[in-house]
Amino acid sequence: MKPRIAVIDGGTYYHHRALFGERYRSYFAEVIYIRDLWNTPLAHFDAVVFPDRLHPGPLVAARRQIAEYLDTGGTVAAFGESQSHTWLPGLAWSPRPTNFWWWKTPGARLPLYAATPEHSLFRHLTIHEATWHVHGVFTPPSGTTPLIGLEGDGALLYEDTVTTPGRMVISSLDPFYHYGSYFMPVTERFLHGFLEWLAASCSGPRASP
Repeated sequence: MKPRIAVIDGGTYYHHRALFGERYRSYFAEVIYIRDLWNTPLAHFDAVVFPDRLHPGPLVAARRQIAEYLDTGGTVAAFGESQSHTWLPGLAWSPRPTNFWWWKTPGARLPLYAATPEHSLFRHLTIHEATWHVHGVFTPPSGTTPLIGLEGDGALLYEDTVTTPGRMVISSLDPFYHYGSYFMPVTERFLHGFLEWLAASCSGPRASP
């Protein structure tokens, strides 16, 4: 049975293209406007996706509801530039200087790597498809699974099944913004692979609410 994945809509032009456009709309059972989140039941969703660049205010206001959803065994996937450390538990976030144009320097490279290359995520995307730029890193808690790391630094993407009874997939990447803004074509391939993986990883049973 196809998993029920909800996604939060921040109401911007880039969210609108990414969430309502033909490319990805079929992945989402429901699109929830961010200011309706606090009174929208989440327990019947297998996963809730929080795209990048959401206003953190309504998310902080819905923090208890999000925590209760995780307590039922639900999956939260949260992307960057939304201050997720203020509304999700156990996150240790550190900003980093962002160079949007590093690739224009001959011989330059962005030193990202697959921290757990055998993880199922990498059957759906490659490290190249996660490489556009860095806004910051997380320090994954002990027992979690780092997925995409910055050499000599923290993680840009990790999976946490220890902090709560549910699962958190935490990232500092901002693919929804770039896809929705027609900027950084690689983000289209990243989103396709990530959403395909998320749907596949939610296909089994989870705790009943």
